[in-house]
Amino acid sequence: MSKHLKTAAYPLLSILFLGLFSLACSGNKQKEKTPVTSTTETVKTDSINTKPADNKTILARREVPVLCYHQIRNNIASDSKRAHDDIIAPDKFKQHIKMLADSGYHSILPDQLYNYLVYGAKLPEKPIMITFDDTDEDQFTIGNTTLKKYGFKGVYFIMTVSIGKKGRIGYMTKAQIKQLADEGNTIASHTYDHKNFAQFTDADWTTQIDEPTKKLEEITGKKVEYFAFPYGVSKASTLHKLKEHGFKAAFILSTSRDENYPLYTIRRIIDPGRYTAKNLYYSINKSFNKTKS
Repeated sequence: MSKHLKTAAYPLLSILFLGLFSLACSGNKQKEKTPVTSTTETVKTDSINTKPADNKTILARREVPVLCYHQIRNNIASDSKRAHDDIIAPDKFKQHIKMLADSGYHSILPDQLYNYLVYGAKLPEKPIMITFDDTDEDQFTIGNTTLKKYGFKGVYFIMTVSIGKKGRIGYMTKAQIKQLADEGNTIASHTYDHKNFAQFTDADWTTQIDEPTKKLEEITGKKVEYFAFPYGVSKASTLHKLKEHGFKAAFILSTSRDENYPLYTIRRIIDPGRYTAKNLYYSINKSFNKTKS
């Protein structure tokens, strides 16, 4: 090799050596960073209780108040005495919701309740859930408007046969249901035509459960994972099928919860039209502010 070539080779060798040295150091730094990232992920996982609670634990948690409303309108002469429990005058409904806000209640939605019951997730102070059954349009025009005034969200259990229907009682349209979902409320199932769950046949799991779920998901673009029993009536031997058909939880009325399926028998109370705001406050505390031994 000539002297000229030898001289030229030294800088090249130096550059090559420095490049390899830099690459090796970079590789070592990457190896050093890997355990740090892994450790961080482990800490995050270990710091959260991801194991679902068993039924006994779920039943032992303090119950969250859940209110149920149907028609928000004034009584008329043709209303039966029984119907009066399902009807609350607009001005009284507004007074009751104002009382909840003034009393420091915070509305929650089913996903929050589910995570609390199953994983022990924290809830806001004085949580309460406000639910509506049967798709009545006044739940949108009066119910939703009133809830928004106080920063509350609601749960709307939709009976799909009545969507868009008009008559003595008007029912919500697809557009109104979609708006409720878009505004952050929960849209949930209440069967196709209010058939008693205890009388379900095999075919009803398609017509009363699967098809309504599909329709509501098409309207809202969101998963439908919660269910309310018509008349509040459940049936212990078929509760397991609700999970098989995609529901995370289901709501009864004021009857006893099922010890084997507490997530599918979550209690609610109706806010009757005859109640004053003070009556409602007393009823909430009497019905829900207890702990199980």
